[in-house]
Amino acid sequence: MLLVSACASPAVLERAKPDRAGFGSVETGARQALGATPIWNLSAADLEETRKRVHAMVHGKTVSADTAVQVALINSPALQASFAELGLSSTDLWEVAMGPVPSIGVSISGLAGDVTRTLEATLINSLLDVATSAPRTQLAEIRFRQSELAALADTIDLAVETRRAWIEAVGAFEAAALIAQTQGTAEAASELAVQLGRTGAMSKADQAREHAFTAELAAERAAAQLEAQLAKEKLLRLMGLWGSDTTVFVPDSLPALPGGPRVAGNIEQLALANRVDLASGKLELEALALDYRLTGQTRMVSDVQLVAGFDLERAAGETEANPALALDFEIPLYDTGPLVSKRGRMAYLQAANRLAQQAVDARSDARMAYRAITGRHSIARHWRDSVLPLRRQIDDEALLSYNGMLTSTFELIADAQEGLASRLSAAEAKRDYWLAETDATAAIWGGAITLTGGSEE
Repeated sequence: MLLVSACASPAVLERAKPDRAGFGSVETGARQALGATPIWNLSAADLEETRKRVHAMVHGKTVSADTAVQVALINSPALQASFAELGLSSTDLWEVAMGPVPSIGVSISGLAGDVTRTLEATLINSLLDVATSAPRTQLAEIRFRQSELAALADTIDLAVETRRAWIEAVGAFEAAALIAQTQGTAEAASELAVQLGRTGAMSKADQAREHAFTAELAAERAAAQLEAQLAKEKLLRLMGLWGSDTTVFVPDSLPALPGGPRVAGNIEQLALANRVDLASGKLELEALALDYRLTGQTRMVSDVQLVAGFDLERAAGETEANPALALDFEIPLYDTGPLVSKRGRMAYLQAANRLAQQAVDARSDARMAYRAITGRHSIARHWRDSVLPLRRQIDDEALLSYNGMLTSTFELIADAQEGLASRLSAAEAKRDYWLAETDATAAIWGGAITLTGGSEE
């Protein structure tokens, strides 16, 4: 009993015992990476408090990207499940740190007509478990640290995906609004064409062309509105909202393009220093080295168990104590030394090369994110500063000519159609820039990035 209790590490037990063990590192990492803090709900009171907080944040309100991310981090059931996995890992560490659980067998037997009573108390323990308690605890600590990183990775992934969903939803509503504006102009022109047709000033063919454009815009607007609603529903799902809390609104348009691309020049260095997947990969190497070193050290005694105790025999009022020692050793049919050594080397090399590839990918992700965010900003700025002013000038001149009866309604409609395409392209370029900014967060901290207009790479 004393030997078993001596194996427990008070420091490890203190770290693994709390219900929210390891969650502090997740909170710290999330604040550093996202500027938002997750919450781990462990009781009915926690859930009720979170429900009230979420309702106050979203019900009947227009939510920003930051608000959407914060709600997702405290309200997503999927993220809460990830935190529960962290709790299971802390339980495993606690169990290992406590040491092997002793097993006691007691039996009392007697023969008819005989006063002999036999009391057998046997304490069965594994010498291997006791001898390797410290390295096994070290290995469990490494796995626990990996679980902390996994919970942080899930938190970052959810935040990045939620921000993307918000950008896509707002961008879709902005596109629908632009189509609606053009549709109003087209409907007015279409009605004018009907009146001109009645007077014979416009042929039926020209009237049909203008009516067709108006009908096409109606279909495009319906498709854009549907896309916006679906994008919003995806956002609500990521935020964990349902019922009355789905009465949420998003802005009609994305924020204006910033003056310059907001990306760090040393993004590649930041990625190598902060990527959660790289940190977890380093821990995996450490775990493999410890695991196979432990296996190599103990393989020859892995089948040894010690049964220590006393056989107490009581006969005619006398007690005799006979120490008992049972040793069971199974000799392997072959030497497992080379096998264990080779397996350990190959597993370590496999993990090391995977980590090396992850580092290559992280560097590439960072460079691509940098190029994407600077390139997207340049493209969006070109649409904003060069294309759209020219389109507005064309529209103004076309309207003056139309009012002076120098151009036909058909030509005005054609200009409106081209102007809509330019405005939609400009809005799409602005959306892609904000998505690229979100990709920069994923590149620095870990997670899938999108490189072109929402398609995942």
